[in-house]
Amino acid sequence: MTDLVLETVDLAFTYPDGTHALKGINMDIKKGEKVAVMGANGAGKSTLFSHFNGLTKPTSGFIKVDGKKMEYDKKSLLKIRQKVGVVFQNPDDQLFAPSVKEDVAFGPMNLGLNLDEVDKRVAEALEMVGMGGFEDKAPHHLSGGQQKRVSIAGIVAMYPEIMILDEPTAGLDPQGVDQVLSILNQLNEGGMSLVVSSHDVEMITEFADRVFIVHDGEIIAEGPTNEIFSNHEILKKAHLRPPKASEMLHRLQKQGLTVEPNKLTTKEACDEIIHAKINQIKSESK
Repeated sequence: MTDLVLETVDLAFTYPDGTHALKGINMDIKKGEKVAVMGANGAGKSTLFSHFNGLTKPTSGFIKVDGKKMEYDKKSLLKIRQKVGVVFQNPDDQLFAPSVKEDVAFGPMNLGLNLDEVDKRVAEALEMVGMGGFEDKAPHHLSGGQQKRVSIAGIVAMYPEIMILDEPTAGLDPQGVDQVLSILNQLNEGGMSLVVSSHDVEMITEFADRVFIVHDGEIIAEGPTNEIFSNHEILKKAHLRPPKASEMLHRLQKQGLTVEPNKLTTKEACDEIIHAKINQIKSESK
């Protein structure tokens, strides 16, 4: 039995105006992974994500969920959307009911669950994202960070196996970013596979196990996070900035200090520099 929960095979999509948004995308997501899809604005990330639960049908190629090729009839799509939940970049695209409780209940209600089960799932989901007590609030009266958490709760209440999040921290202050990352890590610890799109390199260094780089509708690199972010040529091609820690180490390396530039956090970079300086002093004292 495969451990792949989501797979795209030669996925391509062309808009009616002739724009080739996706060009032969091949990617795979394993059970329990935290994966990032990165690229500049217009690279094709949002178009790709809209395929993952059947919101968009590919021009060619196909998608597999749990090893089964995606079909686009109503019954098949309902099953897919129970397994694959999508959180949109803009909460306004997702939050439309008069109250938080009704918004979070929308998905479970569409699954045909009884009211007791729906209420249970809504309460659990809101508690998980730290929005318990906001059930009767109007979503449009909430802050951006609160709206994002309610959007996530609406998907959590569906009990999906995979959650797809398009720019989940866009527009949030540092506290809001930390809150969303904490929620995502909690969901992942519970066994959920997570796929996040972003051009926020610093945030992804704290989140992802593996990174796909998308540029002009194509995947131009894929691999472990530290390897991808150490490849500054690939990041430059994709119009992405390297993490500050890696950028600093690269500069020191060019100046002759023997350091490994694949460190992604400030602490890791400081430890690497201290270690390199100690070795340098030892070498010079011999």
